[in-house]
Amino acid sequence: MKVDRTAGRDGADADAEAMCKKIEVALLDQRDLCPAATAAAPAPAGAPGGDEVHFTPPLNFAMVDNGIFRSGFPDCANFAFLQTLGLRSIICLCPEPYPEANMEFLKSSGIKLFQFGIEGYKEPFVYIPEETIREALKVLIDVRNHPVLIHCKRGKHRTGCLVGCLRKLQRWCLSSIFDEYQRFAAAKARVSDQRFMELFDISSLKNAPLTFSFSKRISSQS
Repeated sequence: MKVDRTAGRDGADADAEAMCKKIEVALLDQRDLCPAATAAAPAPAGAPGGDEVHFTPPLNFAMVDNGIFRSGFPDCANFAFLQTLGLRSIICLCPEPYPEANMEFLKSSGIKLFQFGIEGYKEPFVYIPEETIREALKVLIDVRNHPVLIHCKRGKHRTGCLVGCLRKLQRWCLSSIFDEYQRFAAAKARVSDQRFMELFDISSLKNAPLTFSFSKRISSQS
């Protein structure tokens, strides 16, 4: 009995081609993935009829701990993504007036802004105001402000210093603190920033409750 294998292959090839065409023309409506989070999210400029919502994280976005995030300065393209985080507050470490579009987003989303203006100096003239970092850290560890996003311009130096001081409060060793800082600062890592984190005194904050800490939650479950 002779089997016509060519016909079988032709049929399979036709099915595969049809499948590829379907994949090529399929459009993913992200509201199907997270309808509750995107229902209130503003449609990005230029979206046809507001039918599609695109989630674009800000530059250098990452999760720091439960309810704590970090990034560079967010803009309009990032608002839909930020909506999905359910933020209560934002800590901005830049001294410039907050952009009007960002303020409108915060107002419509019920997000509180804490602004601690730290100049974006370049080495060798870097000055990091310890008291400003300390005040920002108090806001950061207050769980009533969570979920919270920390940001500066690029999410590298000023944000890195604040996160590094938080890590000291969480009893991270210096090598781990510096490693995290360097992963975001990359080739632009500053010795002055690392020196600041090393010398930062947490004694006045060390008794603050860190109930949001992921490490503490792990130890409590074990």
